[in-house]
Amino acid sequence: MKPVNEEPKSRFVIFINKKLCRQCGICVHFCPKNVLAVDGRGYIYVKQAGECIGCQACFFRCSDFALEVIDLDL
Repeated sequence: MKPVNEEPKSRFVIFINKKLCRQCGICVHFCPKNVLAVDGRGYIYVKQAGECIGCQACFFRCSDFALEVIDLDL
């Protein structure tokens, strides 16, 4: 059994370019695993990195090219 506070590992890493991101939230809306979220100030952040399945829905929906999904196995 793994510790309660240990986040599941994912082979995918999401980078959000804060300079390009307009905080529109489209990436949050289209993520099927709810990996992304909006904080109290309206900023997008990676909430559950271990849940990312690498579908890149966030990447393809972002009109500002502010997201990057990296496959660590490549």
